[in-house]
Amino acid sequence: MSGHDHDHALAGGTRQRGKLLVVFAITFTVMAAEIIGAFLTGSLALLADAGHMFTDSTGLLIALIAASLALKPPTLKRTWGYKRAEIIAAAFQAALLLVVGTFVIVEGIRRFFEPPEIAGPAMLWFGVIGLAGNAIGLIVLASGRNHNFNMKAAFLEVLNDALGSVAVIVAAIIIAVTGWVQADAIVSLLIGVLIIPRTLKLLRDTVNVLMENAPAGLDLGDVREHILALPHVIDVHDLHASLVGSGTPVLSAHVTVEDGCMTDGHAATILADLQRCVAEHFDVSVEHSTFQIEPAAHRDQESMHH
Repeated sequence: MSGHDHDHALAGGTRQRGKLLVVFAITFTVMAAEIIGAFLTGSLALLADAGHMFTDSTGLLIALIAASLALKPPTLKRTWGYKRAEIIAAAFQAALLLVVGTFVIVEGIRRFFEPPEIAGPAMLWFGVIGLAGNAIGLIVLASGRNHNFNMKAAFLEVLNDALGSVAVIVAAIIIAVTGWVQADAIVSLLIGVLIIPRTLKLLRDTVNVLMENAPAGLDLGDVREHILALPHVIDVHDLHASLVGSGTPVLSAHVTVEDGCMTDGHAATILADLQRCVAEHFDVSVEHSTFQIEPAAHRDQESMHH
């Protein structure tokens, strides 16, 4: 069963890497087209959007590298393999997105008071090209965006690009019809407002993992109560839970049992009950659990208390 699960996870990781590769190629191509369009039309808005896509292309490349590293098997030195790589990559991408969102807001305010000259019609066509490319990227990533933090970050990167393309199109239409060039600044501010909340949530989630906080949805107080309710269990301490990577929660604890359990065979039964409890009872299933079974007489010999 464990071999089947490993093969299934490996196949899933390979599919996610393939999706990232396709979206990276699309994003990089659209970015190149927008750079060309910016120089041909003199549009600062297109150049700024190309800059956003350059940042997102970098983030997607990081995500692609992380997805490739995640496929490497564990070793005696790296016992979890590179599962944590996708968390680090997602945190870095979130930081990049935060910088982009802040830049968009600051630049939008500046452009409102100092609007650049923009060639509306040509800008519109390049905006449509960008939106078409981003739409394809979103379709490719949609089914896997909740697979892990890395894929979620990549999806947000492309969504950010799509919003930028929509902003270019809307601003181009308004400018072409009314000549009101401040439309570019207004739409840019809207994009910044949409980007930053999502980015802060992703950054918070990844930092929680790096800080080894308890996985979201797993109440350790509830876990403690269930462990204490098991027969022959006297106490539980050194209870810790964290995420190695997306979908890989781990839990460890010292469980104090009645002295007789260490000789009458109850210890093995208690251990099985503990593992079954954390794997099946809670919304977050913890299949990687480590329990140290201790007799009551051992409590006074603990060298460290938590």
